[in-house]
Amino acid sequence: MDRVEPPRAAFLRACQLDVETRKPGNVSVASAGHGMTAAQFIASAQAAAAGLFIARASVGERILDAVRRSFDSVSCNTNLGIVLLAAPLCAALELVPQDEPATAARWHEATRRVLDALDIDDARLAYRAIALANPGGLGEASEQSVHAPPTVTLRAAMTLAAGRDSIARQYAEGFADIFAAGSDLESAMTPDAQQRAMLDGFLMFLSHWPDSHIVRKQGAALAQSVTRDAALQRARWREAGRPAQSAALDLWDAELKTHGINPGTSADLAVATLFVALTIQSAS
Repeated sequence: MDRVEPPRAAFLRACQLDVETRKPGNVSVASAGHGMTAAQFIASAQAAAAGLFIARASVGERILDAVRRSFDSVSCNTNLGIVLLAAPLCAALELVPQDEPATAARWHEATRRVLDALDIDDARLAYRAIALANPGGLGEASEQSVHAPPTVTLRAAMTLAAGRDSIARQYAEGFADIFAAGSDLESAMTPDAQQRAMLDGFLMFLSHWPDSHIVRKQGAALAQSVTRDAALQRARWREAGRPAQSAALDLWDAELKTHGINPGTSADLAVATLFVALTIQSAS
């Protein structure tokens, strides 16, 4: 059985769903924003996949190669968060024996092993990738700033940032949020419900934690207000039957973009979640 192609297809499909689904505040096919277009996200996903799925590469190597390829493709940062989340997941798939299906439990355990094995070289390469992508505010800290050579492993550096960054929290906590959400969505997802699953994952993350990208760009108070709004919007959306399209969410999308508010980290977490859900689904 080809162990690489189904996850690669799942990753690309998750990235496609990211822009096919009109998620409030995010770039989509229906609604460009923040100086970026859906076409750039699709092109950068294709480029990143070539780096993420390099056989036997370290997590740091995957991150740097994927970010370089993405930046060469679209000349802007469209997917650093997605790459940071996907790299350990891709590396972990290689640890699942070829004769065993990549179940959620096996993949999650392999991911924890990958995180435990991260070293300073992984941190060094990841820091270079973050500096290349140059996302505003990411990596700036009193300890282990990406603007200085790392002195700890990548997981240790992420653990230091876990309290202020939801992607770092996944490294610190063994991707628990991603696998829990992925398993929940996979059990209810059918081909015609994939956009609903993407929107549900996005709204779930946005309504549970202040979005790290908004915190860095516009402060914790605004991020917390968006999280409160997301909880209300998600409750109303679920009461309406979880439609793939929602006029209320479209209005909220326009409002967020008018004020330059982009819940980008919540979208990154949703993409990683759909990557997990779709991969598990293909292995069952």
